[in-house]
Amino acid sequence: MAKVAGYHGEVRVVSTAAVAGINQWTLDYTVDMLETTDFSASGIASYLPGISRWSGAFSGFKDGTPIALGVTTTVSVELYESSVTKWVGTAFINGVHPANNFDGIVQYAYDFTGTGALTSATA
Repeated sequence: MAKVAGYHGEVRVVSTAAVAGINQWTLDYTVDMLETTDFSASGIASYLPGISRWSGAFSGFKDGTPIALGVTTTVSVELYESSVTKWVGTAFINGVHPANNFDGIVQYAYDFTGTGALTSATA
């Protein structure tokens, strides 16, 4: 499998507008595992997949006016790994973290929690 350089990444929210200044995103896509072990299992655990969930964050430098994302804002999220490979879903913004330092660049970080299905990256 070919490696992909991270500099092709991008975050788009709210009608697929690219979020300026973003230089990092993360995504956690998990499923609850429900234990089904019973007395007949001879000491070996068994499981079934339960509810899946996804969440993540994106962050970067302030570049112009910050996008109007407050907590509980619902957005369409597109997390690009490359120009053609992306993860897509609807999410709630559940954290906004501006940061400033006297000798640095103003930064913004956003946390999100998915609601509904997540379209997995393909390509």
